[in-house]
Amino acid sequence: MKEKNAFIFFNCDEEKSQKSMNVFYNKEIFRDLKVSRKALFAKIEEELAAGRIHAKEEDIPAIRDAILNGNPTDASAYIQYGTILPFPIV
Repeated sequence: MKEKNAFIFFNCDEEKSQKSMNVFYNKEIFRDLKVSRKALFAKIEEELAAGRIHAKEEDIPAIRDAILNGNPTDASAYIQYGTILPFPIV
């Protein structure tokens, strides 16, 4: 059986250290569904607009594509002070 993942966005430090990720602050889980992926990308846009995370303007299309069409965790490579981690679901 193929493992299914949901995804959690975390605000974090520049090194993306585990201890900087607060599950009580970032508690929204995004399922691997089209509507949830859109919500996850909207969350990234919101965090960018608020200045809580940073990304180069030219990386936004890669972030969008990874979240909407690929593996959302791949978008983390383009995001500073934020990361997307998989969360296995049964």
